[in-house]
Amino acid sequence: MKLAILGGGGFRVPYVYQALLNDHGSPRIEEVWLQDSDAGRLEAMAAVLAAFAEGAEDAPAVYTSTNLDKALEGADFVFAAVRVGGIAGRVCDERVALDLNVLGQETTGAGGLAYGLRTIPVMVDIARRVKALAPDAYVINFTNPAGMITEAMQSVLGDRVLGICDTPSGLGTRVAAALGLEPAPLQLDYVGLNHLGWMRRILHDGVDVLPRLLADDTLLGSLEEGVVFGREWLRDLGVIPNEYLYYYYFNREAVRATLDAPQTRGEFLATQQGAFYERIAAASGGAALEMWRETVASRSASYMAEMKGAETGEALDDHAGVDPVDEGYAGVALSVMAAISRNEPATMILNVRNGSTVTALPADAVVEVPVTVDANGIHPLVLDQPDLHQTGLMQQVKAVERLTIGAALTGSRTDAVKAFALHPLVDSVSVGRRLLDGYIDRIPEVAAVFTAGGRR
Repeated sequence: MKLAILGGGGFRVPYVYQALLNDHGSPRIEEVWLQDSDAGRLEAMAAVLAAFAEGAEDAPAVYTSTNLDKALEGADFVFAAVRVGGIAGRVCDERVALDLNVLGQETTGAGGLAYGLRTIPVMVDIARRVKALAPDAYVINFTNPAGMITEAMQSVLGDRVLGICDTPSGLGTRVAAALGLEPAPLQLDYVGLNHLGWMRRILHDGVDVLPRLLADDTLLGSLEEGVVFGREWLRDLGVIPNEYLYYYYFNREAVRATLDAPQTRGEFLATQQGAFYERIAAASGGAALEMWRETVASRSASYMAEMKGAETGEALDDHAGVDPVDEGYAGVALSVMAAISRNEPATMILNVRNGSTVTALPADAVVEVPVTVDANGIHPLVLDQPDLHQTGLMQQVKAVERLTIGAALTGSRTDAVKAFALHPLVDSVSVGRRLLDGYIDRIPEVAAVFTAGGRR
């Protein structure tokens, strides 16, 4: 089987390849095509993958190409991890918002909307190329904002597109570790949108162990969510929110912490990535692999640092650094491919078409919920409906996402202004207009959305 990875020069690619090396089922991925607009990054990642493949029997062959169609043609699976506008665009996503005292974050709030505006047209075009060149392929979308991008791509490919985020599954793994339980048997009752959801029950042998976790000061304090939200708020809620809900529940504190930090996350990554790709250009083999490991460990250890009492880019105490390969995106993605291609049913939390799962949202909206995956596709599980506060927040953010999709595909300034103004983390029509103007002025790919083809 052939796997095409779009954005093949990205840092998560080696995780995926390492997972493939450890997969010995049949059929399995035999060809990996890395596609990226940056040939230098492709060469760097190919060097890291070659080091992983040394001594491995039947390692999947790796090919690189800057040509999208060549990478897609005949693919069985497509991973999409594309960053339109590059890291410079991310820095602008953050700074335009922060200059107006609004949260500047990659996927949540104004920055996420700007990222979506410039990314959706590109990803919908990619969906059309997949339909033409690999019509039987499943697209596993990692591209952020994952829920919004997945929903836009489904307008072309339907249920053959699903979105992956490792945050819910990572929470389940960490809860299991805190309770001394194996993660595999746990049943996770989770509902929400991408980067906006709640773990409501954690079943072990049919018994909900979440109350035991919430009642134990030590166990609850050992979780990242206990640090981020505080134990009292988690007990007040009676659930464990996705960590990105910090930006909603503690918006003023989040904005203040980001403004007070010496650099944004995007600025930290821009410096780090520039140094990495410059150094790795002259390296190969084990040296390239070691550089990648060092860099990705630093990235992971400093993730959301400013929300956990540290400066952006600063490693956190007691943080393990690089995630194990069977966790995160790579593990979930491999499980999806095995379930579909080998009919090895698996239950996981994915971004999928809603249908009748959450009755308060449109059937064609993408939600993040537990599903079963098998050779017949994706099957959302029946779940209890979210409560009133969860439903209200999901509806408002989903309305904003759909306005953003509409603006990105039609060039409607009206829809774009409404999206910014109605987002609960903006909450101001005048600021919403200034945000849109700021992104148009500073990010060429956003400006192009509103100028191409005489769009209004």
